[in-house]
Amino acid sequence: MKSYNNLVEATNDLMKRGYTENLSLEGDTVDDKDKNIQMTADDIEIDEFYRFEGASNPSDMSIVYAVTSKKFNIKGILVNAYGTYANNSSSAIYAKLNHDQVSDNLHRDDKPVM
Repeated sequence: MKSYNNLVEATNDLMKRGYTENLSLEGDTVDDKDKNIQMTADDIEIDEFYRFEGASNPSDMSIVYAVTSKKFNIKGILVNAYGTYANNSSSAIYAKLNHDQVSDNLHRDDKPVM
């Protein structure tokens, strides 16, 4: 997995690598609003993710996910807060974003906390 200095650097590189759709977390789905597509946990794979803390405010924490959906032929970027301002959905999407498979390349204590 690559290493980035900030969220903008990560999203720009992911876009260059084909993750071009702007995805959002909407309750039980990950949505591509431009294409009017709603994806469930079974429809997506988390290819990579990167966590960042704000330079001036450590409580300004975000995580960027590189997401692929073979079903909908989509590669996109999902940005979400973690920590205090995280989306606290109790859905299957939340479970997928936090599942151990996401942390395969990280130490257990680096697993995202939402």
